[in-house]
Amino acid sequence: MSRTWKIVLGLGLVVVAAGLWAFQPWKAFTRSSVDEALPVAVVSEAPKTAEAPAGTPQPAEAPAGTPQPAEAPATPETPAEKPAGPKDLATGKFVSQEHDTSGKARVVDLGDGNRVLRLEGFSTSDGPDVHVWLSDATAGGEWGKYDDGAVVKLGKIKATDGNQNYAIPAGAQLTGLRSVVIWCDRFNVAFGSAPLAL
Repeated sequence: MSRTWKIVLGLGLVVVAAGLWAFQPWKAFTRSSVDEALPVAVVSEAPKTAEAPAGTPQPAEAPAGTPQPAEAPATPETPAEKPAGPKDLATGKFVSQEHDTSGKARVVDLGDGNRVLRLEGFSTSDGPDVHVWLSDATAGGEWGKYDDGAVVKLGKIKATDGNQNYAIPAGAQLTGLRSVVIWCDRFNVAFGSAPLAL
């Protein structure tokens, strides 16, 4: 084999390897599943009454016949403060875009200051570099619009199917966001999206 053919073959192998890395075509045939429960709100502990440290001198008993001061009424211990239950801030059903996508999306306030995006009965295709975003773009339609406006990035998709929770950062401003999108960051395409009026 001539040197020229070796160079051409080597370049061809590099191109094929790069294409396989970028497109990962085997993912068209792979599935994964997760079944997470809705997170439970964190209950804050009530402050405990301080006890006197060991060795602290106790008040002396008054002599017999001395009038006793009125005892302060016993104060019951404050029970742990229960947060309000979870409340949906927005819900929507997925529509397919570049890939078949279905299920329901919920933005849930857990009642303790934490918020999550919950995907229920969710299903989409596998792919390289797929993420979950909240976006100010509307759901459906032209998928190129999602990387042009405001987004809150919630991380890589956990699985192609099932019930999944994604924590929303505490400081994230949700007002004006209008959808959740399953976004392939490598190729700038939306697999699917769901409307969420926040």
